Amino acid sequence: MSKKWFTLMILMLVTMLIVACGGGTTEEPTAEDTTTGEEIPANDATAEVIPEATDEVMEEPTEEMAATEETTGATGDVTELTLMGWSSSDAENTRLQEMVDTFNEANPDLHVSLNQVPDYDTALQTAIAGGAPPDVFYIDSFRLPDYVEAGALMPIGDQMDNPDDFYPNLRQAFTIDDTFWCPPKDFSTLALQYNKDMFDAAGLDYPTPDWTWEDMRGAAEQLTDSDNGVYGVVLSADLARWIAFLYQAGGTVTDADFTTMTLDSPEAQEAMDFYLGLINDGYAAQPSDLDSGWPGEAFGKGQAAMAVEGNWIVSFLQDNYPDLNWGVTELPAGPGGQATMAFTVCYGVAADAPHPEASIRLANWLTGEEGMAQWSGLGLAMPTRASLRDSWLEQFPDLEPFLAGADYSYPWQFRPGFSDVMDTINSGLQQAFTGVYTGEQVLSEAQEVGNDVLSNQ
Repeated sequence: MSKKWFTLMILMLVTMLIVACGGGTTEEPTAEDTTTGEEIPANDATAEVIPEATDEVMEEPTEEMAATEETTGATGDVTELTLMGWSSSDAENTRLQEMVDTFNEANPDLHVSLNQVPDYDTALQTAIAGGAPPDVFYIDSFRLPDYVEAGALMPIGDQMDNPDDFYPNLRQAFTIDDTFWCPPKDFSTLALQYNKDMFDAAGLDYPTPDWTWEDMRGAAEQLTDSDNGVYGVVLSADLARWIAFLYQAGGTVTDADFTTMTLDSPEAQEAMDFYLGLINDGYAAQPSDLDSGWPGEAFGKGQAAMAVEGNWIVSFLQDNYPDLNWGVTELPAGPGGQATMAFTVCYGVAADAPHPEASIRLANWLTGEEGMAQWSGLGLAMPTRASLRDSWLEQFPDLEPFLAGADYSYPWQFRPGFSDVMDTINSGLQQAFTGVYTGEQVLSEAQEVGNDVLSNQ
């Protein structure tokens, strides 16, 4: 076994021991699985990353290494494939199995088995390190750079039918060094949810796509009734939410080449001041202060008139708060204009895939017009192909604000090791929410940590 993969296996074992010894906590939904409808928003990029690639050649896997559930092979005239991902909502799990059944019926020379595993990142890294990767598997855009750096992926994006049909921003999310590595399966964006009854009671007009930061702040102030535990907006101490405001201010996290951090800019300070100002002035609260696990819950309970969440909130509200009278619009524009985040996942194929042609064929169908239309027909995730835009909006016209964000979204992606920066910002924001840190301190610490990460690239 090569040094690179041996190191990875050691990291996996250490991680499993730590998890086994630690206590469980309830966290807000974080961004990793927001595209799947799971209630998990974006501070989940803290899991181990694949170690840096080396020039060593991986040894042939032993029989013990290959004897995993993901091992595939050809049996007779039928090639067995495994599609590996994480479990999502019941509706999405059922739909994905239906898609696999549809593909199997149309391709009698192939048979795909769906394998939805817990602790997905650890399971995938272990399978790849053990020399027995699944044939096709999910890759979050945040984690793509780690797999590319490790040499673990086969570039298949340009082998898809009509690759130019993918939204440019989403294609770019899976492009590194001009290589389109894997096709996006779906995506989610952030938008502004608002409680219509609360706006009506306050005599306020509903938010519109023309709203600015000033409009949002003014409405939050008028909608806040802290004596009764009601706030204008619920906000998370979360980079994956604050970063949208950074881009709206015209700021960035790094330079275009990912060589230097740029959080010491006036734009970053302006975005931090606006975000923290809502909290510090008492017009916003975080979910934990509202006895909620994440912003969607606080919004659903009527403790916040507005929330900044993605389209995964739709099914959550429909299932848990069906009587809530609410609407959604695009995020307000900042001094730098409109911006939102695109959380997306692709279908990857391993560099040493046992059945590369068959795997590419499966990924092509899943992200082609037929497969993607079937998948996005639930309304829980949005199609990544522009050609499906109109037909999807005919089915779900109320969700247009989310889809509109595709035109001005930024990918949730940086460079290997950037989870350290995210952890620093999330921790700093939490401290700033409670008055321990200032916005300047949050940005300064993140700037320092980020430059250390980038200097090691």
